[in-house]
Amino acid sequence: MYRRSTLKSFTFAFEGIVHVLRTQRNMKIHFAVAFLVIMGSLFFDLSRTELIAILFSISFVLVMEMVNTAVEAAIDTFGTAFDPAAKIAKDVAAGAVLIAAVNALAVAYLVFFDRITQPSQNMISLVRQSPAHITVIALILVVLAAIAAKAVLHRGTPFHGGMPSGHAAVAFAGWTAVTYVSASFEHGILISVMAFMMAFLVAQSRVESGIHSILEVFFGALLGIIVATILFQLWG
Repeated sequence: MYRRSTLKSFTFAFEGIVHVLRTQRNMKIHFAVAFLVIMGSLFFDLSRTELIAILFSISFVLVMEMVNTAVEAAIDTFGTAFDPAAKIAKDVAAGAVLIAAVNALAVAYLVFFDRITQPSQNMISLVRQSPAHITVIALILVVLAAIAAKAVLHRGTPFHGGMPSGHAAVAFAGWTAVTYVSASFEHGILISVMAFMMAFLVAQSRVESGIHSILEVFFGALLGIIVATILFQLWG
């Protein structure tokens, strides 16, 4: 019972994310900017603190946009007649989004400005020396791509069907990353095979539980493999 209620809670939460992404133009812009910023971080030698600041700023903007949408939807349920109090609530919610966006711009300026104006000649090699960074970025991009695909295709919900399977995408992106990272190890092939089996079990569990079809799992796995392969081919 607890497991079902927890799963439903996650399902409803992701349905909310997908709904905002489908219906709100600003959310689509925020997602696109987040995707570009995370991709751009591959070109710079960011410290762990800087990466945390960027991820927190992105999350802050997305959360505030969702809160703004929730406030507007809640107010609109009481009618369309003009109400000064309703206007104040909407303006305050929009102001929260503005503050979050300004904060994100400030963080981006502090993190990237010096690196852009004084580019380092070896920043690509620095990224290549950090496979963990590439792996984290690959997984984040796979999650964003899976959510965007569900929003665009209007098929299923995050945990009950939908194209593609996000779990399969993340699992096979992880397998691809493990394969690239362990290629130089003595038992790299064995490590890759074990990672593949784990990813396959994740995909199989989604099909057996009836949450996804084989086709949805296949395209999820393909998405994860393609994104991770591109990143490791370019920067790995």
